[in-house]
Amino acid sequence: MDRKDNQSPQGETARILVEFLEVAITSIVFLKGIYPPGAFERRKYMNLVVHSARHPELRDYIHSAVSGLHPFIQKSYGSRVEEADLEFSLRSFFIKLPFSESLTRVLPQDCRWEITAYFRSLPQASTSKDAELWIPTDTQQWQQPPLITPIKSMSSEPLSVQLYLEHPGLSEPKA
Repeated sequence: MDRKDNQSPQGETARILVEFLEVAITSIVFLKGIYPPGAFERRKYMNLVVHSARHPELRDYIHSAVSGLHPFIQKSYGSRVEEADLEFSLRSFFIKLPFSESLTRVLPQDCRWEITAYFRSLPQASTSKDAELWIPTDTQQWQQPPLITPIKSMSSEPLSVQLYLEHPGLSEPKA
């Protein structure tokens, strides 16, 4: 994503977060071994080595999904977050991420994954064509309450981000 000179402070914070989410989701998909290691390549982000999707469809899917979050994130944050503080805090997520691998279960070969976002409020309809890709819903992901494993929390006013893993509850039936 390119920074626009006329972008508002909220837009710049949203841009940083969307870029972070794109890299974070790709890193999680790599770490979980959902695709073969050859589907990824190493690159630098925030002075850290991360993995980027080499396969165009995977890369485009993640990019379009998180780009569609931009208007939602921009509406959620009414004031500017200090960029240096934000980037320092977000880097800590990437440092902690590889350690979360030991906390997760091995995924079955035919597993599926999705990107889910939770917001307190939604932007006006038709704010962005990308935002139309997201479908508001009140349905629950699991039939039973999920098991939650906290990985990392960060708070940098007015932003609060939590990284955690959700697993089906112990009594959740297998599909």
